[in-house]
Amino acid sequence: MSKQVCRRCLVDGRVQGVYFRASTRQKALELGLGGHANNLPDGRVEVLVCGEITAVHALCAWLRHGPRAARVDQLDCQDIAGALATQDFSTG
Repeated sequence: MSKQVCRRCLVDGRVQGVYFRASTRQKALELGLGGHANNLPDGRVEVLVCGEITAVHALCAWLRHGPRAARVDQLDCQDIAGALATQDFSTG
């Protein structure tokens, strides 16, 4: 069995209003990951992602640039304790 991890990422830049959350959801589901992508009041997007370690790393690498219309200025990802019981990925 492969190692499961959860990671919380804060994405800063032009990441709201450019389909960042929807694109993140699509990529996460392609990778078989669960979690969420939510807009924060300060203009950042919070991404919580849980699943197989190599898939989580792949999504975090994708977050460095996001969809074509986005501009990622800063990405801060940290592992967190806990496991997500669902393979669903939501946006809010």
